[in-house]
Amino acid sequence: MRKATVGTTGSLLLASGLVLSASAPAAAAPTAPADRIFRGEDSSDQAPDCTEAKCVALTFDDGPGKYTDELLDVLDEHDAKATFYVLGSKIGKFEDTVERMAEDGHEVGNHTWDHDDLATLSADQIKDDLERTDRAIADVTGEKPATMRPPYGSLSDTARETIHHPILLWDVDTLDWQHRDSDKILDITLDETDQGSVVLFHDIHESSVDAIPDVLDELAEQDYEFVTVTDLFEDDLEPGTAYSDARPKQ
Repeated sequence: MRKATVGTTGSLLLASGLVLSASAPAAAAPTAPADRIFRGEDSSDQAPDCTEAKCVALTFDDGPGKYTDELLDVLDEHDAKATFYVLGSKIGKFEDTVERMAEDGHEVGNHTWDHDDLATLSADQIKDDLERTDRAIADVTGEKPATMRPPYGSLSDTARETIHHPILLWDVDTLDWQHRDSDKILDITLDETDQGSVVLFHDIHESSVDAIPDVLDELAEQDYEFVTVTDLFEDDLEPGTAYSDARPKQ
């Protein structure tokens, strides 16, 4: 698989056009026991072998929101697993939804407390933000999140040195937040997705949720399996390291 990693020099250019500053990763002490990392209650037993199967990870940012339960219904109907990068500030209003994510076998990841750009924060601010969000997720699911996604895909040297989660980015950006067009979301997904892709959506937009039934149907016809990010990477994820996809090596 191709690992989107940056070390002490260089930079990573995302599909969204953002550049990540590079720095050597350094893990901080976790805020919950290591054996309480959330990966989805039933995903590990039922997930396909992504070294053999044609796997893709559908990921949803900025929720939970008023359309998320509808999305969960659709995913359940298609027997598809996904990863939700949730904002800690929204969990209190949607506790039942977050609990359902976990119960349905989806992965719940950390997307910060209120979508602040981590590249603008100090190490202490980043640490406090992520730990606060971890606790909010664990209070509902019973487990701390295994991965995190920085808002805007934005990272600084300080952020990379402070974050103690594996950092999950993406290689397919549907730009759903920008155009709010379900047909465009479908077209971009079908045009750009390949085996091992991590696809970015936002479940706070109705147009994005409306696109998912066709996304699932069309990709299923191409024999894709829908898995969480940790299942996609076969748990081969390191704290402080950024990953954009698990596409097979050429």
